[in-house]
Amino acid sequence: MLSSPIVAKDKLPVSRGAKGKQVRLVQEWLCLHGFAVVIDGEFGPATEQCVKEFQRKASLNATGIVDSTTFERLALPLANTLCPIEPDRRNLGEMMVVYAEQHLAQRPREVGGENRGPWVRLYTGGREGPAWPWCAAFVSFILSQACKTLSVLLPIPASLSCDLLAAGAKRRKRFLPNPTPANRTEITPGSVFLVRRTKSDWIHTGIVVRAEAEFFLTIEGNTNDSGSREGYEVCKRTRGYPNKDFILI
Repeated sequence: MLSSPIVAKDKLPVSRGAKGKQVRLVQEWLCLHGFAVVIDGEFGPATEQCVKEFQRKASLNATGIVDSTTFERLALPLANTLCPIEPDRRNLGEMMVVYAEQHLAQRPREVGGENRGPWVRLYTGGREGPAWPWCAAFVSFILSQACKTLSVLLPIPASLSCDLLAAGAKRRKRFLPNPTPANRTEITPGSVFLVRRTKSDWIHTGIVVRAEAEFFLTIEGNTNDSGSREGYEVCKRTRGYPNKDFILI
């Protein structure tokens, strides 16, 4: 059963003629599943048709009405990211990587505008819009999931800000600035990278999957295939070390 942060049970079912936030949420998920409909919060004939097409694809009765069963299928990718993973003797960093991979498999991405949609709201605690880039929120969400699984305290304070993640790491003696070839071995899976603009300003962050001598592999949010710091999805990337600092987990 999906929890209240994902769907308001008392707002279902919704059908043709309905208006409001719940309809907008349905439209967002339809778009995320590839059924392109205008996200306007009005359940008209186009939305009804897309709901029917989704229901057929999901082997549900094609009524065009979004009841709890249909909505749970729409939002299943998000629910899948919230499933606990067995520790299986993993340390905190390793748990972060497997949770990040679990999220990546569900293709989290924006919908309905810059920094908008159910995935962004999940990571930011309900916030969305141009003022809320969500790369740090993604890292903090994954870190919190891993800590909860292992029943350990957060090694750094969670934050929606790259700068505050860096500040917390410095206070906790977990900050590794501008690593050299000699100390890059300290960067283990689950470490957090920070893209440095100045000595006191960081503009993007993500999770290290594996660090090699001259490059490292990542999973990061609010990026895209070109590596933008203001992208639209969770991606795997390969990055070099210049202009990068790290938080050791």
